[in-house]
Amino acid sequence: MNEAAVDPSHLLIQLEDILESDPHIDEVGFIHPTQFAVFSEEVHSSPSSSFGANGSQLEDETSKSEPVRDHSSDTYFWHNDHKLGISTLVLVRLYRVAKDAFMDSYKRYRMLSNSQFKKNERLDDNASMCSTSFLDVAEIEVMRHSRALLLLSCDFGTAWNSRKLIVSKKPLFPMFMDELLLSALVLSYSPKSERAWSHRRWVIKMIAGKCANLPEIVKRESELVKKIVENSKMNYRAWNHRCWLVSYMAESQVLLELQSSRDWAALHVADNSCFHYRARLLAQMIENSRHNKDPDSGGELRRIWKEELDWDAMLIRQYVGRESLWLHRRFLSLLWMKHLAIDDQSISSHSCSRSSEIWDLTMFIEDETMLFHSCIIIPDGEFGDYQAQATFSATYITWLAKQMPMYFGVVLQESSQFAALKQLLDQAGKSCLWDCANASCGSLHV
Repeated sequence: MNEAAVDPSHLLIQLEDILESDPHIDEVGFIHPTQFAVFSEEVHSSPSSSFGANGSQLEDETSKSEPVRDHSSDTYFWHNDHKLGISTLVLVRLYRVAKDAFMDSYKRYRMLSNSQFKKNERLDDNASMCSTSFLDVAEIEVMRHSRALLLLSCDFGTAWNSRKLIVSKKPLFPMFMDELLLSALVLSYSPKSERAWSHRRWVIKMIAGKCANLPEIVKRESELVKKIVENSKMNYRAWNHRCWLVSYMAESQVLLELQSSRDWAALHVADNSCFHYRARLLAQMIENSRHNKDPDSGGELRRIWKEELDWDAMLIRQYVGRESLWLHRRFLSLLWMKHLAIDDQSISSHSCSRSSEIWDLTMFIEDETMLFHSCIIIPDGEFGDYQAQATFSATYITWLAKQMPMYFGVVLQESSQFAALKQLLDQAGKSCLWDCANASCGSLHV
C-alpha cells in the first residue's frame, strides 16, 4: 500500500486499539518494512502461543493476543505474543498526529477541569454533573493519546506529567500498576530513558505506605533492572533506580539482594555501577543496625563485611587491572574505619583498647599489605593490565596511608616496596598522592 494513501489518524486509531486490546504487551520495537514478512513467517511456523514454557495450555485465555490484522495493519503494525512492532516507514507521520491528538485532548481536559472548579464554587449541581461527564471523557482521551505518544517519543515530558496529574486525582491502585506497565514498555526500547525511570519512582512514592504488597513490587522492580542491564550495558540510570529502591526494602530483602547480586557482579567486574549498588546495600545494613540498636548485629555486620572484603580481593587477583574493584575496596575500608572498628571511632586518631580490636586491626593491615605486594609485581611489561593493576594498588595503599598514617604509614616506610611505590605514582602522574601521604606520615614524628 502506498504510504501517501494512508491516513495517519487511521494509523493512530489502529495503534491505540492494539494497546487497549492487549494490556499485557511487554515489549515494543520499530521494524523496517522489509522485515514484516519475516516476522509473519516466524509466527506461522512457531508453536501456538497458547502453550506455556512447560507445554501445558495456559488457563487464562484472556492473556492471549493475536495480531491485529486488516489490509494495512500487516504493513505497519505487527502484534503477537504480547510483542508489538511498529513500521519505521510511518514513525514521523504517526508521531505528529499522536502529538496533535494529545495536545488537543490535554488542552480540552485542562479547560474542563478549570471550568468544573469554578462551577463547584458556585454550587451549581446540574452544571457540575454535566461538566464532570465531559471531564471523564477528556481524561480517557488524554490517557489514551499520551500512551501512544510516549511509545513514539519517550521523553515527551508533558505527556508524562499529564498522566501524573490524572492519576494523582484518582489514586486507585490499578491505575498506578498501569503506569508501571507503561513505563516498563517504554524501557523495553529505550532502557536509558530518564523520564520513564523517574515516572516509576513517582509511582512507588505514591503507593508507599498505602499498599500491603509493596515488598513484592520492590522485588519486581529490582528484577526488572537486572533484566534491563543484561541487555543494556553500563546503564547508569537503571542502576541508580535500583540504588534508590534500597531505602524501600525490608532488612531481609537487603541481605537477599546482597547475596543474589554477587554472581552478577563477579561476571561484570568492569561495571562500576553494580559495585556501587552493593555498597548502597551494605550502607543500608549499617543504617538498619543503628536504627534497631541490636547488640548482636555488630558481629553479623563484621562477618558480612569480611566476606565482601575477601571476595573483592579474590576478584582483584582474578581480573587484573579493573579499577571498579579497587574503588569498591576503598569503600569497604572506609566502611570498616567509620563504623566497624573501635566502636565507631576514627582509627586514625585513637589507639586500640581491646585485644579483639587489636587483632582485627592487625589482620586488616596484614591483608591489605599482602594484597599490595602481590599486585605491584609486573610479570610482563608489555601487558598493560598488569601495569594498571600495579598503579591501582599503589594508589589504594597510598590512600590508606593517608587515612591511617599511624598504621599504614609506618608499615609502608618500613616496606621493601617503599621506593617502588613512589616510582609507580610518579609514572602514573600521581606524585601528589605521595606528597599528601608522606606529609600525613611525617606529621606523626613532629
